[in-house]
Amino acid sequence: MLSIRKTSKQDAPLILDFIRRLAEYEREPDAVVATEADLLRDGFGPEPKYRCIIAEWNGQPAGFAFFFYNYSTWRGHPGLYLEDLFVLPELRGHGIGKALLQELAKIAVNEHCYGIRWMVLEWNEPAIKFYESLGAEILGEWETMLVTGPALKRLADSPSVSNSKETSPEAKVGSPGTRISGGSQE
Repeated sequence: MLSIRKTSKQDAPLILDFIRRLAEYEREPDAVVATEADLLRDGFGPEPKYRCIIAEWNGQPAGFAFFFYNYSTWRGHPGLYLEDLFVLPELRGHGIGKALLQELAKIAVNEHCYGIRWMVLEWNEPAIKFYESLGAEILGEWETMLVTGPALKRLADSPSVSNSKETSPEAKVGSPGTRISGGSQE
């Protein structure tokens, strides 16, 4: 029997275990540096940065969906960003992934979100076909950008654009016609 529930502080070890298992599946087993303390701080403090739901099959943890808000400036509405969706390999084929996505869809509708956004690895054809069967579309014209680590620190510490004589006023952040986007607003 399938059930879906919200997480609590006591689920931090389970959430981290699912994150690590997903990283293994995605061929990046050593990439996870998150800790239980990180998950507790960022998900269960006074201003949670994420939410998570757990699927259970016959009373045992079977999968999870880890998500948070994004915002569409074009639509003027929030959306849900699905960071991770994972179902234990031995329990796939029971509709657990679909049930997690259905629960997210209910949350999105109830919270007046424009939709749900997520990324999928190009090589994960079974997932792509599954998502498309649910009505999801690949946003082919948009590329994902990421700045982290030393590059993030350099960017934060770099001189302000307004102090640079070489930059035209049109290129300043916030100038008319300038758009910085982390992805499609659709």
